[in-house]
Amino acid sequence: MRLYEPGAENEAAAVVAEAVARGERLRLEGGGTRSGLGRPAQDEATLSARRLSGVTLYEPAEMVVGARAGTPLAEVQALLAGRGQMLPFEPVDHRALFGSKGEPTLGAVAAINNSGPRRINAGAARDSLIGVRFVNGRGEAIKSGGRVMKNVTGLDLVKLMAGAYGTLGLLTEVTFKVLPRAERVATLVLHGLDDARAIEALCAGLGSPFELTGAAHLPAGIEGDAARTLLRIEGFSASIDYRAGELRRVLKRYGAADLIEGELSEALWQAVRDATPFAGTSEAVWRLSTAPTSGAAVAAAIGQARPARVFYDWGGGLVWFATGAEGDAGAETIREALKPHGGHATLVRAPDAVRAAVPVFEPPAEPLMRLTRGIKAAHDPLGIFNPGRMYAGV
Repeated sequence: MRLYEPGAENEAAAVVAEAVARGERLRLEGGGTRSGLGRPAQDEATLSARRLSGVTLYEPAEMVVGARAGTPLAEVQALLAGRGQMLPFEPVDHRALFGSKGEPTLGAVAAINNSGPRRINAGAARDSLIGVRFVNGRGEAIKSGGRVMKNVTGLDLVKLMAGAYGTLGLLTEVTFKVLPRAERVATLVLHGLDDARAIEALCAGLGSPFELTGAAHLPAGIEGDAARTLLRIEGFSASIDYRAGELRRVLKRYGAADLIEGELSEALWQAVRDATPFAGTSEAVWRLSTAPTSGAAVAAAIGQARPARVFYDWGGGLVWFATGAEGDAGAETIREALKPHGGHATLVRAPDAVRAAVPVFEPPAEPLMRLTRGIKAAHDPLGIFNPGRMYAGV
């Protein structure tokens, strides 16, 4: 397969223009760590952003960072950490889940709206994304947004590109708002709760005024023999001491809560963020979003129909499932279980044949599908970017 690796935006625009002239369909790629995410794209060549690398803007006082799309995420995170700052939304590293190599890139974070456990507090990646540059399906370089948050009328291209999985254009540069890193991070751990009771505890913590930045539940057998319910707090040391004490009182009816910090706390949240309990297996992996109070009921309904392993993030509103990859990998069962509660299911990992046959993303209602096709046609009229990556025929 032909590989294009432009080193500048104008070179990328020329590659796209030539591909349009030939009718050549392009797979867009950053660090290549998530090639198994989404439907298998129907492409004939790869357009890589790997050489579009380097930080282009960093203003610590304004808490803004911008970089070319192929810049390694680790490079940006190290730069921010050196000034006591961070990306707010705690992006997932999919390498363990997919068994992939390479380096995740900042552009890919924007392209898939990559957001981890801190989303419940700081919002998703798209909420911090304030500027993009990209090449559309006509080979034109487009700039949208800038260094500050703005009210937008009309089509907000910045938010539109976040989560489009490269189906609308090749991101060449992205700009994010950042936040200060916390002086101290601690996790309250409750032990031995069943799923429903654990989610009650998480909701009680989230409903308190003590500002959780993580709320997850690992049932027995997931990262340990006993169930653990995790509530993370961050901030100044004195604030942590006070909030931990108050949260213990709020959660008293759920049992005694241990307080952990340092490497042990970090390792637990990395496991939740990266779904590492499901790494290294042949199971299909699903990511379900629903109301937090419905998470345990949805999991129980699926568990009655087929064997599955499960854990919860976002206070129970994000349910990670691992189940057999045979047949439809549980698609019909999982989506039927979700219907009474609302929400959507994404097939994160499965063999190519399954991802080609089963809707990977929740099938949208026809009015929304028509809108999706219209937006695709407006930005990529010949359909050369990641064809079929999100929906068949789009």
